[in-house]
Amino acid sequence: MSKEPNRRRTTAAFTAALAVAGAAVLAGAPAAQAAVVDVNYGCETKIGPKGAVSPVDIKAVKNGSAYTITMSFEKGVSDSPIELPKGVMTPRAELVLGGADSGTVKVKGTPNTAAIPPDTPIKIGTLTGTYTPKKNGKVTFTAGTLTVHALGMDAAVCTPKNNPRPALELEVTGAAGGSDTPPPAEEEKEGTGTELPKTGPLDSALALGTLGGTVLLTGAAGVLWLTRRTAR
Repeated sequence: MSKEPNRRRTTAAFTAALAVAGAAVLAGAPAAQAAVVDVNYGCETKIGPKGAVSPVDIKAVKNGSAYTITMSFEKGVSDSPIELPKGVMTPRAELVLGGADSGTVKVKGTPNTAAIPPDTPIKIGTLTGTYTPKKNGKVTFTAGTLTVHALGMDAAVCTPKNNPRPALELEVTGAAGGSDTPPPAEEEKEGTGTELPKTGPLDSALALGTLGGTVLLTGAAGVLWLTRRTAR
């Protein structure tokens, strides 16, 4: 018996296995790359300038056509000379987009769950927000302005001073309106200026029908006039 069929089956099985392995590698490729970045914040507060370095971590989780963004701080960046009671401090921040997209993403934290003693670094915790991509491609997220809202006012406004690198790099695919290809130009419409517009077969038939009805009415009126005149 020839061994050729067996060789063909072996080759086909090997090719299929390679295809499956290749698909698995592609499927396992990371859609996002995150790294903890040290951000040197300079803060303007009601009691003067403050500053601190905090490691910042930014992550993204796909949620339908958008992404849930989380920004986490490992250290506080400012403090208060007085105690902050429970629930009076809420942080918020902006993330600067780069790469395939531009603009900012707003993230916000929750009010403090416990009182913050005086002269103690204010723990920022985790801030969350939503990013809806407008373009496909590699989008970067970099820590931007951080605002600490406490006691009914923006008690501290902190900006990065060390030009930090992006903490998240996200590969966006399938974004609505993600194609950069411009829409096709509209065809120039005929019949501009004083030229009458060209009509199609249906328009011609309608026009002829209207004309025929007018002629018919005119003829009927003429017959009626002649009949009345003869009767006199």
